[in-house]
Amino acid sequence: MDGEKERSVEHFLELIKKSRRGKFKVYIGMSAGVGKTFRMLQEAQALMRNGIDVKIGYIETHNRKETVAQLEGLPVIPRRKLFYKGKELEEMDLKAIISLRPEVVLVDELAHTNIEGSSNEKRWQDVLEILNAGINVISAVNIQHMESLNEEVERITGAKINERIPDKVLQLADEVVNIDLTADELIDRLKEGKIYDEKKVPMALNNFFQADRILQLRELALREVAHQVERKIDIEIPKTIKLRPELFLACISTNDESAKIIIRKTARLSSYYRSKFFVLYVQTSRESSDKINLASQRHLINNMKLATQLGGEVIKVKSDRIAQTIWETAEKYDITTICLGKPRFKFYQVIMKTAVFTQLLNKMSKTDIDLVILS
Repeated sequence: MDGEKERSVEHFLELIKKSRRGKFKVYIGMSAGVGKTFRMLQEAQALMRNGIDVKIGYIETHNRKETVAQLEGLPVIPRRKLFYKGKELEEMDLKAIISLRPEVVLVDELAHTNIEGSSNEKRWQDVLEILNAGINVISAVNIQHMESLNEEVERITGAKINERIPDKVLQLADEVVNIDLTADELIDRLKEGKIYDEKKVPMALNNFFQADRILQLRELALREVAHQVERKIDIEIPKTIKLRPELFLACISTNDESAKIIIRKTARLSSYYRSKFFVLYVQTSRESSDKINLASQRHLINNMKLATQLGGEVIKVKSDRIAQTIWETAEKYDITTICLGKPRFKFYQVIMKTAVFTQLLNKMSKTDIDLVILS
């Protein structure tokens, strides 16, 4: 009885905290140069004209004339200066923002990694602190910085994306606005020198700013914003019919590359369905800690950490009956979709060799559980 009272109090406190939390608006785009920062500043100007206490926490204009012009008259919170590797660098002053408590603060480049020695590793973590202090935030990010889209974006662009944000950050947003341009419009802006210095234009046209790449990134951005709108509808509009909640189970092994793909794609699926996902690692006797090398152990730990960062719950089971363990776990957690890697992965081949796999398929055929093979 006391436990129930405690949970009730905790739930009520959580509701109070949420009601005090600042509102969060994110401008999202397919690439640099679409005009996210420009639109943020335009909105700040409109808010200021309407008597709202709005301040610049951090804005990166990249010396674009149109963007710089929009800064005029907007109060800026000075950046803090710190020395790193013998150089004086500037960073957003988180403490000053929270101390000044503006009604609205603009914080650009949500995926930015803070300088070593900052209170948070990432700027999105700074933003969460600002929101929790009851301050409203307007921010911006490019679609390529979404964690679960990492492999897909790298395939499209051919470039490694090091700065990323967990999908859950965008899910916290009260409003997500897509700044959309056609491929031709974006390329024209580049050629006119509105994105990069003229010397960088030829290289950009041969690399990132190719029409086919822009179109694919544009599709990702449009799809993401549509998904966020669907989530908002699901949350805010009452349902007359209760739908079956989707629960995903990603099954991984010590294979580093396949595990990353399975985790990210399962996280993406769960995000679309606004649902929970689990990551299952079945440790066989051949994969005991004294039999696998340190590199494999390290990769496994990193992949479990990735799963947690993406909002998943990790389940580790010691068993030589892989397929049976998958089924038992699916039943225990009311899983609706089991996600496995492609047949070329060793993990799948182990399952295929066991008679239990046939039993697993037979059991699944009599239930509503789906099986997804991820490429």
